[in-house]
This record gives sequence, C-alpha cells and structure tokens, in this order.
Amino acid sequence: MSSIQPSADPGGEASAEAVAAAPRASHRAPRRPSTARAVALLLLVAVAALVPLLGPSAALSGTGEAKAPGTAGITFLRTALFAALCVQLGEVYAIRLARRVPGAPLEREPRSWSTYAAVAGVVASLGLASVVATGNLVPRALSDMDLGGLYASRDGRLALLEVNAFIVALLCSRSRRPSTAALPLAAVIVAEALRAHPPVEDTPLVGTGLTLVHLTCGVLWAGGLLQVLRMLRLWRTFAPEAGAALLGLYARVAAVLFAAITVTGVCSTLRRMPPGTVLDQLTETAYGRTLLAKVLLVAAVAVLALLARLRLRRPAGPASAYSPARWEVIALGVVVAVSALLTALPLPIRW
Repeated sequence: MSSIQPSADPGGEASAEAVAAAPRASHRAPRRPSTARAVALLLLVAVAALVPLLGPSAALSGTGEAKAPGTAGITFLRTALFAALCVQLGEVYAIRLARRVPGAPLEREPRSWSTYAAVAGVVASLGLASVVATGNLVPRALSDMDLGGLYASRDGRLALLEVNAFIVALLCSRSRRPSTAALPLAAVIVAEALRAHPPVEDTPLVGTGLTLVHLTCGVLWAGGLLQVLRMLRLWRTFAPEAGAALLGLYARVAAVLFAAITVTGVCSTLRRMPPGTVLDQLTETAYGRTLLAKVLLVAAVAVLALLARLRLRRPAGPASAYSPARWEVIALGVVVAVSALLTALPLPIRW
C-alpha cells in the first residue's frame, strides 16, 4: 500500500500541472494573429494618412487643373466622416444580421466602437462646416468664419445638419438603444448625397438618388464586414458554427450590395463623363484618375471577397476565410479614403 501511494501522488501532480499549463498555452496562441492585426491596422492608418497628403498632388499632376485650397485637409476630414459612418452603421447592421442566425450568442458582442466613431464624426463634420463658413477656404482664425452665414446657404445648412446628426448619434450610442443612431446617420448620408449634386447640375435628383444608394451600400458593405469579423473572432472559440453562419449570411447580402454599388457607380460615371470621353478622362483628369484607382481597388476587394467565400465552404469554415476577409476590410478602408479624395477634386469637364 505504501509503495502505491507515492507513485499515485507524482502522477496526480503531473496531471495537475498539465491542466494548469493548458490554459497558459491556449492564452499564448493568439499572439501571432494579434501581431498581424496590429500590423494590418498600422498599414491601414498609414495608407489612410497618405491618400489625403499625396493623393491630390498625384491625381492633379500633368492635368493642367488647379488644386483647390485645402484639398488635403478636406480629404482627411471627409475620410474621417465616411469612416465614422461605416463603423456606426456597420455595428447596427451586423447586429441585425446576427439576430437572424439561430443559436448566435448575442449576449457576447465585441466592445462597441460607436461612441468613438461618433466623436470622430462630430469633429470631422465641424471641420467641414468651418470650411463652408469660410467660403470653401481653410480658416486660419475664428474671425475668418461666418458662422451665421451657414444658415443662409444650402451647403451651410447641409453642413449644420451633419454636425447635429452626429451629435444625436453620439447621444444614441450612449443610450440603452444604440441602434437608434441609424436614423441620424441616415440623415448624414442624405445630406452627403444632396451636397454632391447642387441644383445647378443637370437632373440633380437623379444624381442624388444614385449617390444615396451608392453611399448607403458602400457604408453597409465596409462597416458590416468590420463588425462581422469582430464577432467572428470573438465567437470562434465557443460558437464557431454561429460565426460561420453569420459570415455566410453577410456574404449573401454583400453580393447584392456589391451589385448595387457597381450599377450606381457606372451610372454616376456616365452622368459626369459622356461615354465617348470616359477613356480619355480616366487618364487625363484628376477625377478620372482617382475614379480609376477606386475601380481597381474595388476589383481587388471583390477578388478577396470571392476568395473568402470559397474558403468558407471548406471544412475549416470561418477559420480559413478570416484572413482574406480581414484583408478585404483593409482594402475597403483604402477605398473609403480614395472616395473621400474623389469628393474633394474638381469635377470632370463634360466634353
């Protein structure tokens, strides 16, 4: 009996050590993906910063078009505004999709970024309103701005609408029903669509409608994927089936969003560039060059999306689809910055 007891104790100690070591090993495992996420985030931030800084000069080089004052700053502010829309509406959209997934652990959601995005939206919209208050020039002092004049112009009223809408969205994000932020954010999208097509334009309502659909679908595509991937990463350890179902559901809706983006983008291009001049203006105007860069980026995003959907059908499921989907989000972030640059450049000449 005494010979058996010592042999049992070491065995028990060994098994206890193995059990204690297991959680530590599983805790260390995510370090490499965490480093990859950090590098990807830094890459996205670097590109998002380079587009406003270098994009205007690169697009205007050799075209003979004049660079508007403050193009880089306006591009940066509009990038922040579009990103804020993507993050906030993406969270609302992804949560609604998750509610349609049977067995989805809705009580386990990633920490919301809506408040931070709303603050960024308020700051960006205030910056853009200050530009409008200075006569579409970069203000150098408070005395340069005519804040009261914002109420007297269409662009000024739209700028004020966006500021107030983001403030309301910020309050909604801190309430018990953060999904109500979708209403003021929808007002921001409407204001952006109206701003892009002034009444002096031919058929401005048609252009506004196309931009409204294009921007809404783009925001849901980029922002929805970001939030879906955050959910997928959180659920993959204890609810991988729900994560795979959520990503598959998003993929089916994203196909419709992509089709709407493509159709509205082509129609908007043909409205501003007559068919016979499209090829020339894509290489000889700043707007055309930026539009061409956006088209190429969207094509790359479509390839990454297709790769992620094909991998989703493999036995590994969302684990193998996570990597291309993550790069898809990064590419969409660059598309957001390029789209912001597109709004700050001079419109193409209708030859």
